[in-house]
Amino acid sequence: MNPEQNQKIPVYVVDGLRTPQLKSSGKPGSFSASDLAVAAARQLILKMPFSARAVDEVIIGCVMPDASEANIARQIALRIGCDQSTPAWTVQRNCASGMQAIDSGMQSIRNGSDLVLVGGTEVMSRAPILWNDAMINWLSSWFSIRSHGLPGVVQRLGHILHLRPGFLKPVISLLKGLKDPIAGLSMGQTAENLAFRFNISRSEMDHYALQSHQRLAQAIAQGDLQDEIVPVYDNFNHYYDQDTGVRKDASLLKLSRLRAVFDRKHGSVTAGNSAQVSDGATVMLLASEKAVKAHNLPVLGKLLDCHWEGLAPEEMGLGPAHVIPPILKRNHLSIADIDYWEINEAFAAQVLACKKALNDDDYCQQELGLNEKVGEIPDDRLNADGSGISLGHPVGATGTRIVLHLLNWLKRHNLQEKDSSLGIASLCIGGGQGGAVLIESKPLAAKVSL
Repeated sequence: MNPEQNQKIPVYVVDGLRTPQLKSSGKPGSFSASDLAVAAARQLILKMPFSARAVDEVIIGCVMPDASEANIARQIALRIGCDQSTPAWTVQRNCASGMQAIDSGMQSIRNGSDLVLVGGTEVMSRAPILWNDAMINWLSSWFSIRSHGLPGVVQRLGHILHLRPGFLKPVISLLKGLKDPIAGLSMGQTAENLAFRFNISRSEMDHYALQSHQRLAQAIAQGDLQDEIVPVYDNFNHYYDQDTGVRKDASLLKLSRLRAVFDRKHGSVTAGNSAQVSDGATVMLLASEKAVKAHNLPVLGKLLDCHWEGLAPEEMGLGPAHVIPPILKRNHLSIADIDYWEINEAFAAQVLACKKALNDDDYCQQELGLNEKVGEIPDDRLNADGSGISLGHPVGATGTRIVLHLLNWLKRHNLQEKDSSLGIASLCIGGGQGGAVLIESKPLAAKVSL
């Protein structure tokens, strides 16, 4: 089968679930990354007319699993009851790890699998604190002392004299991971670059951040997210059934009082107009046409295409602006053909910059090699229920969450006047990449026959 024929094999999303996204309090959270993924995956499998043993493969995105969670996908697969012969593997594409899992799952279905569990999970609150190299070298020398008795005591006392206070300075792995080693910039500094390049004011960023919180608060109040969230319980009798990062009392005045974090003297990017550090997991079940018919499965939507692009790490936030035009062109679509959009809010400046770039003739011609601008994404069809600023951005999970929410939004609004609805989920990726998934959703009445 040639690649073009392979791309035409349909891949269906049967259903998906996620945990609440839990804002980090600065202390280790109550759940491990595998705990959260298992909580969502178990409930998803319980909704199916088959057991976990019917799943052909498990693919999970995760950026920084705990040291005890090597190949976290395999642990999740076994914990939810998959057969020991079921292959499971973990993918890592920074912020798009969960989307990479979807892409890899699509390829597995097109290569002959029938049921593939995909998703992403991340517990950023448990990112490890590390020793610096000086301390590691000192410890290595300490453990290499083999003498016993008095000679050993003397050697160890002498070695202690070489211990310096600076050796005890910890390395915050989360901060280290959020800094691009090639560009030498933190993700927040790349957002400052975009704010400067596209002349995005602090006021614009704060207005956008406020809108994100207001939209999420409204979605929670209306119960719009209930179908996608599975409650989780910790070992301390705490119960979580909704996202905890939303600031219902957010206001422009409160946001304006926050200081810039990444460029304290001249910057505009604050904690208030940036994505929150959070914990969460999202899983989806993908199926072939054969499996949908054999098990009489519901269909939430169809995965049509996935595309990736690279760009300068210094402007990594423009990833969606670079990846959206190619996926539209390959599928003979324009912005007007897309009914709903999810673009993860890594930073308010980043989403606003993507919108401006796509609607700018010069940028589209000079940077993207297009003949004209792509167009403007309608504000009321973009992140209508909030995104990373209000929901949080558990990096390994977000790529799956935005695709699941995109499908649920189209299902909820059920655009009956159309034979099918189209949506695009996209996000920027640390290191300078962009990813996008194109999906199709049909009205419920049209889903009876595939």
